[in-house]
Amino acid sequence: MREAGIISPSLREEERQYEATLRPQRLDEFTGQRKLKEVLSIAIEAAKQRGEAMDHVLLYGPPGLGKTTLATIIAQELDVTFDQTSGPILQRKLDLTGILSNIRPQQVFFIDEIHRLLPDVEEMLYAALEDFRVDILVGTGPGARTHSLSIPRFTAIGATTRQGLVSAPLRGRFGLVLRLNHYDGGELRTIAQRSAAILDVEIEEPGAVEIARRSRGTPRIANRLLRRVRDYAQVRADGRISQAVAKTALDLLEVDRYGLDELDQKIMLTILGKYGGGPVGLNTIAASIDEQADTIEEVYEPYLIQLGFIDRTPRGRVGTPSAFEYFGIEPPRRRRGAQQDLF
Repeated sequence: MREAGIISPSLREEERQYEATLRPQRLDEFTGQRKLKEVLSIAIEAAKQRGEAMDHVLLYGPPGLGKTTLATIIAQELDVTFDQTSGPILQRKLDLTGILSNIRPQQVFFIDEIHRLLPDVEEMLYAALEDFRVDILVGTGPGARTHSLSIPRFTAIGATTRQGLVSAPLRGRFGLVLRLNHYDGGELRTIAQRSAAILDVEIEEPGAVEIARRSRGTPRIANRLLRRVRDYAQVRADGRISQAVAKTALDLLEVDRYGLDELDQKIMLTILGKYGGGPVGLNTIAASIDEQADTIEEVYEPYLIQLGFIDRTPRGRVGTPSAFEYFGIEPPRRRRGAQQDLF
């Protein structure tokens, strides 16, 4: 069972509630992303000292790294109200008009999946972000006119997993454009230990390390795996999460020791098996596995590069020797050598 299949639909709402419970509330509680936190800390403190709304922020990076959590933390640190929506929900200009007309001074307005805004809705957002006004069309036909409604200065925070799909005009209206990177093992171990304390479950450091190692560099996955291991420890062990308990539970769930899911496997097997380790172009890989090239490049590839399984070269993606070893595929040179030995 891959990570995507670990959580049944009936448990998803419960999972979301637990994720909200486990989220840090302050910047100093947020583990990892050291440089990003420093930039935000300075921007937050400067805005508070001036008594102004903080500059707009665009957060991008793979899913599960803490974009929504950071948005709520910014509002907490600024001690202002927080309002949240997402790109797919804003289907009409009227939807955005209703939200913006109720904006409070200096509040944080969070738009998740901002790359999925419809073009006419996005155009309306431009004026709100830059000039703090909402343009409302009154009437229809030749007699229609535009009425501008001033709104208080506020802080917009956009989040996206597909930064390349955010249009240049929209991206240019954000004063801070910050990328979230995958977390290392030590950071994920700390997150697992913190979450275990909140869930009131005893966890040994090697057990936290085992969960961290299989979490794909992603806190959301670490917390989900922790809950599954907690259940196993409660039912099949003494309730304590040791390394042996964590390993047995995660093996039972068929969670790869590096947390690789089905699409990761397809990407690597395509590069290593079908194309002999590369170099192979991103579009070729995408066509081979029937997936969007942007999704591969922005969601899956960063973690595979972090593992040392893929190298980016001017000619395309190349599988590394460690990738051949991990997936049990013989590198092309060795295969050619074996054929030459036969003749």
